[in-house]
Amino acid sequence: MGPGWYWCTPCRRKFTVRVGSIFERSHIPIHKWLLGFRLMAGSKKGFSAHQMHRTLKVDYKTAWFMEHRIRECMDESATASPLGGEDKFIEADETYVGGRARNRAYKAPPPKKAVFSLVERDGKARSFHIANVTAETVRPVIVTVTSRKSHFRTDESGIYWKVGEEFATHRTVNHSAEEYVRGDAHTNTAEGMFSILKRGIYGIYQHVSEAHLQKYLHEFGFSL
Repeated sequence: MGPGWYWCTPCRRKFTVRVGSIFERSHIPIHKWLLGFRLMAGSKKGFSAHQMHRTLKVDYKTAWFMEHRIRECMDESATASPLGGEDKFIEADETYVGGRARNRAYKAPPPKKAVFSLVERDGKARSFHIANVTAETVRPVIVTVTSRKSHFRTDESGIYWKVGEEFATHRTVNHSAEEYVRGDAHTNTAEGMFSILKRGIYGIYQHVSEAHLQKYLHEFGFSL
């Protein structure tokens, strides 16, 4: 059952049902939830919980709770169709986030976390936190999320060679030789998304735990 207003005849008043929605077990007014959706969906580089608590005039824990619930709604993996298709281009690339310590003189930086992304040019993006970047770990993601009728574009990494044979075409660019574009072969769309992701994580959120990283990836994929 989704949220909505209902009229109770014996009580002669309206009430709202939230069971089965992200509003369940929440006493936050609906109008604040709706404004929270607008603020997060309209902020391409992220909207911090501190900003949310100041804007909505709720406490910080409430704002943090709201933001994570909203990020759950931004996960489109369950209902979305595969990326790409005939005559469409998909870029695959990986990056690493984290690893910054507040005081490197006395504290070793935490390990960086791998993020693998698939981006449809002029379309949507899907990003995944994976334990490590290998041909064995990325192939199940690629074949599940994309249409292999697409044109596949990557860098020179060997992890894409075998799975690339399953697509309509597979072209690469050699970043180690400072080659970034060759005809329609490039990963500039994916790298542009990574730059927004990192500006959001380092500049707005400043720290993202590994336990919640996937939720943040849903957010940045949704706002692409």
